[in-house]
Amino acid sequence: MTAKDTITKKLSEALHPESLDVVDESYLHEGHAGHRPGGETHFRVYIVSKAFDGKTRIDRHRMINKLLAEELAGSVHALAIKAQAPGEAA
Repeated sequence: MTAKDTITKKLSEALHPESLDVVDESYLHEGHAGHRPGGETHFRVYIVSKAFDGKTRIDRHRMINKLLAEELAGSVHALAIKAQAPGEAA
């Protein structure tokens, strides 16, 4: 299973998102810290979930970082997050 698949699976199972898009942006970071040949080091997550209702931006990021702690401690060097509750403006 790829890192992208693992991230998608963990977030889907835990947060039951209305929408989820996990984008591998590793190619944008060639030559930068944490980049490895083959990619799967830098990701951007766009997620909309009811689990974020009433949560601050920091709380939402903490929730996601906790779910992906194993990946962030290993193969994933960077994770950009756009986390919203349903109905929030893009």
